[in-house]
Amino acid sequence: MESLVKFVQDEFVTKKEFPKFSAGDSITVYYEIREGDKKRTQFFKGTVIQIKGTGTSQTFTIRKMSGTVGVERIFPMNLPALQKIEVNKVGSVRRKRIYYFRGLTGKKARIREKRS
Repeated sequence: MESLVKFVQDEFVTKKEFPKFSAGDSITVYYEIREGDKKRTQFFKGTVIQIKGTGTSQTFTIRKMSGTVGVERIFPMNLPALQKIEVNKVGSVRRKRIYYFRGLTGKKARIREKRS
């Protein structure tokens, strides 16, 4: 049964090529919004909190600060509305899921940039 599901996903689900990123990275996600007959592109710029799942069910969570309120959004990787992903900064964190980042404020909420 699992091989049948994998076969269908490989054949019929179109995969887009996005750059590699991980938790702690600062990225910008461009996605399409449809309002009635009109289409427009909107972007969401923030820090990756987690990447979850594998294959076609993979999702990633981004957190940004809008004024003093933290806003998180979950994007599926195979969302048809996703247009492109840009990696702005590569962060250096020790964990794959940085939920502790939600409680940090001020200078403690900074993530060190990875040296190349």
